Amino acid sequence: MTEINYAQLLQLAMPEVIVVATALIVMAIDLLALRKFPTHLRFSVAATLASLGCAGAILRIVLAPAQANILDGTLIANPVTHLVQVALLVLTIFTLLITVDSTFTEHVGEFVLLILVATAGMMFLVGSQDLLVIFISLELLSLSLYILAAFSKRSAQSWEAALKYFLFGGMSAAFLLFGFSLLYGLSNSTSLTHLAAAIHGPSLNPLLAIAIVTTAIGLGFKIAAAPFHFWAPDVYQGAPAPSAAFIASGSKVASFFIFFQVMALGFGGADGTASFPHIVRGWIPVLALMATLSMLLGNLVAIRQSSLRRLLAYSAIAHAGYMLLAIIAHTQQSLAALLYYVVTYALATLGAFAVIAVVEQQKGSDQLSNFDGLSRQAPVLSFSLAIFILSLAGIPPLAGFFGKFYLFVTVLASTPKPADLVWLVVLAIAMSAVSLYYYLRVLKRVYVTPLAAESREFHSPILSQILLLVLAGAVVLLGCAPQLLLKWVLAAVSASGL
Repeated sequence: MTEINYAQLLQLAMPEVIVVATALIVMAIDLLALRKFPTHLRFSVAATLASLGCAGAILRIVLAPAQANILDGTLIANPVTHLVQVALLVLTIFTLLITVDSTFTEHVGEFVLLILVATAGMMFLVGSQDLLVIFISLELLSLSLYILAAFSKRSAQSWEAALKYFLFGGMSAAFLLFGFSLLYGLSNSTSLTHLAAAIHGPSLNPLLAIAIVTTAIGLGFKIAAAPFHFWAPDVYQGAPAPSAAFIASGSKVASFFIFFQVMALGFGGADGTASFPHIVRGWIPVLALMATLSMLLGNLVAIRQSSLRRLLAYSAIAHAGYMLLAIIAHTQQSLAALLYYVVTYALATLGAFAVIAVVEQQKGSDQLSNFDGLSRQAPVLSFSLAIFILSLAGIPPLAGFFGKFYLFVTVLASTPKPADLVWLVVLAIAMSAVSLYYYLRVLKRVYVTPLAAESREFHSPILSQILLLVLAGAVVLLGCAPQLLLKWVLAAVSASGL
């Protein structure tokens, strides 16, 4: 029986094994054969090989059995985990392609290795319903991201950002581990399903209340929700562009999915309500407070930013507030809305950072003044950036508009009394209107503000232009025909029984 279980375990973990094996192969080739070659060539070879490895992992996921459960949720496979893992691998491939024209480091193999190890951590994270595996996977992901944030050795900002990220991350891990230890004590199990059965009762245990708060703090840090967002602006600004793009896209998809799993599945017997002013204690009021603070702080502080990276960081805090509404609703429809929203948000954010990478390489920084008149110098980059920014703002017919619309509708439909959560949805809509102001400021710089007289010639790499057009096309297509993604998400969620 043990031998069969280990064979099943290896089979279930094969996509992650492929990704880690690819990481080791890429680093070995870079160290042994390409060390003396130009950085551009090394990044091209490493990104190509790593992308092929990710494609192989995707193929393995597609061909793997649709349903599997080993050791009571330690590792699971179902249609929705497969869908999320494929999305993570696709985002990783786009991130790797962004690195091709990078020059921020000579340690190419190590950088790509960390990207792939972080991806493996995210895949394990979304493929488990066990507290111990969830924590270990989160730490594998986090440790990789800390190093990626510090990878630009020539930048003091990168070091400072990574140090803050590491210190706050260590604190959040301590809170999360403390919460998980209390949950283990309450349920005598690390399985989320066993936990839900053990805590179900008419009243909220004081230890359970502490576990809810500490778990929300630990996971709130991962999604950069207020008031646990302190690391995000500095990391978004200081980390190398590919690292920041990866932190802002793929890690958000994995973190939001596992946040939903822990709250909806693990804390299923301690929901509470956020119906103002008749609030009932549970995890829903805690997340409602986090969502409110995130939407207010993220949108209002973003108005004053002069750096596009920091603007996107505070925008990410606001979007975390919107996406928390789907977790608060915790229905199959709201999970589908969350997955659609976070995937399309990740695509738009990844594209925006790809534009920032090119502009920084040509002009030296991401200050909004460096985007003045960009449409005259780089029409493809400007057009793509406009698509990404308008999608983040929620303008039809782009993917961001349908994502917000579908999320708000599912949240209102999730409760017996829609008025229970209507105040949160109204706040989200109001803050979305505020966000339109600072998003349009960026486009004003690009299309209205004249080009500076002393501007130098601007060179846009062909690969970057192709990559941006693909990402922009995906954002437009998923906005005009959302069923292309949504039908797969709805089918996967329904088949998985979440």
